[in-house]
Amino acid sequence: MGEWLYDKDGYYSSYKTIGKEGDFYTAVSTSQFFGGCVAKHIISLVDDGFLDKDGVICEIGAHHGYFLADVVQFIYTLRPTLLDSLKFVIIERFEDLQNFQKNYFSESFGDVIKITHYKSLSELRCKNAFFIANEIFDAFPCELFYKGKTARVDGHVVEFDVENEWVKEKADKYHKDRGEIAVGYEQFAHEMSLSCEKFEFMSFDYGEMSARPDFSLRVYDKHEVIAFFLTENEDENIKREDLFKNTDITYDVTFAHVKDAFEDAGVEFIELKAQMVALVDMGILELLELLKKNVDEKIYAQELEKAKMLIMPNFLGERFKMIKFRKTL
Repeated sequence: MGEWLYDKDGYYSSYKTIGKEGDFYTAVSTSQFFGGCVAKHIISLVDDGFLDKDGVICEIGAHHGYFLADVVQFIYTLRPTLLDSLKFVIIERFEDLQNFQKNYFSESFGDVIKITHYKSLSELRCKNAFFIANEIFDAFPCELFYKGKTARVDGHVVEFDVENEWVKEKADKYHKDRGEIAVGYEQFAHEMSLSCEKFEFMSFDYGEMSARPDFSLRVYDKHEVIAFFLTENEDENIKREDLFKNTDITYDVTFAHVKDAFEDAGVEFIELKAQMVALVDMGILELLELLKKNVDEKIYAQELEKAKMLIMPNFLGERFKMIKFRKTL
């Protein structure tokens, strides 16, 4: 997955369209009210005294920058004075995407909003922050495990014949005899803990607290879902070499692994809940009511349909989860 997604010519190394014209949907590409809920939550953190008015708002893996831009736009609508003091940061390893994000923010906000970029969390040092990420944990590299053996890939053929004690220990811990073992959660949590003295981190992704009992690794190609491991009933003409680096590849997150990584780094686990519950708790219904009072009925109806996709159980609302952590002084 590391080579597939993050090589110099990997899938995420350059601009990719997300949404109807791309390979997959995200909550960000579905409705601006996703960012609006996060903006409302940020304001509540300031009002509660957890986040300083001059704190850092940091998105990790922003891709286009649309998510953070939506957050900024809603802060402007709800509490514009905060834009004079909050600092906005994006963690993005690829320079092409950094440039796209800078251009997008410049086109959207002119010189009013300044974005600081870092290639990794290890470069950031701050006293107080709110970290946000959308669909980041499912994009970490993973090892494939099957009945005591770890996989190696030779010419796009997967062979389970490697002894790897670290992978086996993780598989035993999360009661998996097969499936994906994410690599890098521990380092990520450690770097975030060192980067800031006091923070809240919120992330949205798909998965469950407990591990799935089977492989979930899959490829998205123009909204077609292709299982990485073919069954007898699937098209044997699908070639992994044709998909390699040209499509998105992902797997279900085991949130227990994420939780343990952050707790081991000294960061407190706060909660895990379905995205629909999280967005309602953060005020999506109040934001929609505010919209209804300020726009004509046609625009409201259009935005309402988009927002519904964020919280409907049969779309993004139930399968996606919000996980939250805090580090305090």
